[in-house]
Amino acid sequence: MLVTVVIPAYNEEKTVGSVIRAVRASTLVAEVIVVNDGSADGTARVARRAGGQVIDLAENSGKGAAIQAGVEAGRGDVFLFLDADLIGLRPEHIKCLLEPVLRGKSDMTVGVFGGGRAATDLAQAIAPGLSGQRAVRRSLAVKAAGLDMAGYGAEVALNRAAKAMRARTTRVLLPDLTHVMKEEKMGFARGFMARLKMYWEIVKAAQR
Repeated sequence: MLVTVVIPAYNEEKTVGSVIRAVRASTLVAEVIVVNDGSADGTARVARRAGGQVIDLAENSGKGAAIQAGVEAGRGDVFLFLDADLIGLRPEHIKCLLEPVLRGKSDMTVGVFGGGRAATDLAQAIAPGLSGQRAVRRSLAVKAAGLDMAGYGAEVALNRAAKAMRARTTRVLLPDLTHVMKEEKMGFARGFMARLKMYWEIVKAAQR
């Protein structure tokens, strides 16, 4: 089966290159699509330089819309969604996420950090279903109703589609993987406000 990796990215020039390079080092991946969600920095330039196929959205439309754009453009039978701000991504992580789906044992995998950093490990231990690291069959990805409007609630939309389809879901551990927190990217005040916005979009998506 052909695997397309979709990486939604908004102002992630510092980390998106290393994420793409880790993905391209995996023999399981055929296509890498970075959806540049109206970034104001060099995200698109860095992504192209690292070997990603870049889709530029004219304005910041939210994570869900970026993921949907990647799904619509991708050729894959299986989609692997990865955040652009990951730290420590390795081909082994990609294998862990993809193998249950490629072998027909699962319709969706959800990756959970472990042993990366205490703060990000704890957040995923509390709400593992909100992890942005997941592999899904195309049939599930295209059935995620409202994905384009979900924003940071994209994972909620995917979970809802999986439940409606009675999809087999597998949780996999991603050791030593973490990501850059919003407060680290933007400073405490702006990062905290961005976090509140993220939680609000998740709540709204859950209520649809």
